[in-house]
Amino acid sequence: MCLISFAYNAHPDYPLLVAANRDEYYRRPTAPATFWEDAPQLLAGKDLQAGGTWMGVTRSGRFAAITNHRNPPTTPAQPRSRGMLTTDFLLGSMSAADYMADLTGTGGSYAGFNLLLADSRELHYFSNVEGAAQCLDAGVYGLSNGSLHSGWPKQELARERLAALLGKSIDHEALHATVSSRDVVPDEDLPDTGIGREMERLLSPQLILTEEYGTRATTSLWISSAGEVELCEQSLRADGTSDGLVRLGFSLDGRE
Repeated sequence: MCLISFAYNAHPDYPLLVAANRDEYYRRPTAPATFWEDAPQLLAGKDLQAGGTWMGVTRSGRFAAITNHRNPPTTPAQPRSRGMLTTDFLLGSMSAADYMADLTGTGGSYAGFNLLLADSRELHYFSNVEGAAQCLDAGVYGLSNGSLHSGWPKQELARERLAALLGKSIDHEALHATVSSRDVVPDEDLPDTGIGREMERLLSPQLILTEEYGTRATTSLWISSAGEVELCEQSLRADGTSDGLVRLGFSLDGRE
């Protein structure tokens, strides 16, 4: 996952609203979002190379999402897949706060990441680059491949668009629109993450379109105050056209 906008306890009918893009190499094998055969309580996409997920939700209301922290010179590759951080939390029973506390000692085993975890009580954020976990207050947030507060243009646009949506009708199409801009950011506003100006420019839109790497899926998710969970995932080809749509939901008490 490389861009997430989310509203936490900021809407009277939806304690959690999420819109997100997963950017990845097209050659990396991926399964679309579904209930996992070996873990039917989990609704998530799956990285078929390493076995983890970038975002998911469980029937008990546990939520997790992760983005890479992009700065290759300071966050080199590590042996453990970052997608297992979300998967282990979603399939476990540890509270979000306790799981985050454990990561302060083990986070260095992974390349740079930003992690969001929620249980029935709290939503927490942790970056192994910054090294400190935060329990997030109610509000509207944007997160990309810098820190939660880095202010990258595409994450600020996502946050602003989601905030503007809160006073309107909520649906998946509207949520997807908060992270679907193809506009390239002006050079003077680009971040500097150590990959060169040309690559910064290519990766600056919310929706990334290149031949080998790009936005593989846009996903929206909500948990309502009535306990209804719904996820909508639009898979995308390299040219930005649809490669399939998944829409699944459940009640937190387990009823379909």
